[in-house]
Amino acid sequence: MKERVQVVKEEVRKVVKGSSEVPEILDLVITLQRLGLDSYYETEINDLLCIVYNTDYNDKDLHLVSLRFYLLRKNGYVVSSDMFQHFKDKEGSFVADDVRSLLSLYNAAFLRTHGEKVLDEAIVFTTNRLRSELEHLKSPAADEVSLALNTPLFRRVRILEIRNYIPIYESATTRNESILEFAKLNFNLLQLIYCEELKSITGWWKKLNVESNLSFIRDRIVEMHFWMIGACSEPHYSLSRIILTKMIAFITILDDIFDTYATTEESMMLAKAIYMCNETATVLLPKYMKDFYLYYLKTFDSFEEALCPNKSYRVCYLKELFKRLVQEFSQEIKWRDDHYIPKTIEEHLELSRKTVSAFELACASFVGMGDLVAKETLDCLLTYPELLKSFTTCVWLSNDIASTKREQAGDHYASTIQCYMLQHGTTIHEACIGIKELIEDSWKDMMKEYLAPTNLQAKIVARTVIDFARTGDYIYKQADSFTFSHTIKDMIASLYVEPYSI
Repeated sequence: MKERVQVVKEEVRKVVKGSSEVPEILDLVITLQRLGLDSYYETEINDLLCIVYNTDYNDKDLHLVSLRFYLLRKNGYVVSSDMFQHFKDKEGSFVADDVRSLLSLYNAAFLRTHGEKVLDEAIVFTTNRLRSELEHLKSPAADEVSLALNTPLFRRVRILEIRNYIPIYESATTRNESILEFAKLNFNLLQLIYCEELKSITGWWKKLNVESNLSFIRDRIVEMHFWMIGACSEPHYSLSRIILTKMIAFITILDDIFDTYATTEESMMLAKAIYMCNETATVLLPKYMKDFYLYYLKTFDSFEEALCPNKSYRVCYLKELFKRLVQEFSQEIKWRDDHYIPKTIEEHLELSRKTVSAFELACASFVGMGDLVAKETLDCLLTYPELLKSFTTCVWLSNDIASTKREQAGDHYASTIQCYMLQHGTTIHEACIGIKELIEDSWKDMMKEYLAPTNLQAKIVARTVIDFARTGDYIYKQADSFTFSHTIKDMIASLYVEPYSI
């Protein structure tokens, strides 16, 4: 299979290098991105987008204008959204009839930042029009519109988009057979890598269950690995995925201990032990926690072995992330025990966005990336920059909407929805609408930071954090899919079990 991959990869490279006209380039680049092949041609694609940016084009074609805007902005070019004003009538309403143009405008508009009113209006307009058109469409157009209305293109999890788009591309009469074959082969190779990782992680997980003997552990190791694939899907990020999956496994267990299983006193003792991070701390712990804690320490030792000798220092960052997390968990318990409800959403988020574990996972992802990420970048991430604040706010609010009814049935501290209701005097329905608007504001904040980087290190960080945000959006889209994993059962099967026939 690998030999064939090399052949078709070079065939596709000829197609890429042979593209010269703006419409042709745009269609090719968006196709390669959606099929997950763009990373193999980064230099060539950058050259093509430079041509697109500096070449005249038909600015009366809404589909072309939208696709050009989407690809250039996504790839870091400064492009103004004012160009979309030209597609309004005298009354200020958008004028667009064909589904392709509507869909392209819809996807482009979600790359908005604050103050881009024309893109806000475009989302409202295209959403309504696409919903009304959907019942009259046939596949594959109906599939494309349905996917978009569920999740706009920029917010889709990369590996899941690859899985979903291959059959859509295969049904297109304009498909290129070499591109299609490469996409299928590439996905099948990724699937083999993921399955090997999962085999190793499952062995670690079973040993954790045996050695820790904690009866309340949620058996979600496949879902955890699935989540981390969504955030870091490239083949060369294998070590990152393994570290991240073990990280989130520990975070989940700690969350269950602090949130549900342990007494307040036991939780505080565990927090102190995590902070000390050595075997002598076992004397602080109740008997049922000791073996889990020792396995936790042993796993950090294995991380040091897995990293190159000159990168083993990075495990200190992972330990620091856990120290911060249990500190925030401890504050959550204090709020819960005191029945404290924050007076404002801002006060609530100062704590809650740090306890959703999104910050820890995003930072931890860079530990296993080798020379791609420097020590200075890791130090900067621990300062909790604006991109991470926006990201963790987005994930926490999405989580809260998905899980608030279930969690409030137990003994939990107040949710952001309850806080919003108290602050603004609203119903729960109105509060959910308000929280969703705050989620959209967080995406705008992230987009502002995503467009800012000028050096490679910052771009890698921005892309990775956005990938985590996409995964969080997917997990909490309809329900808390991590807790109620049956909602993503079919997608998990398609990712691990069902290869493409060539």
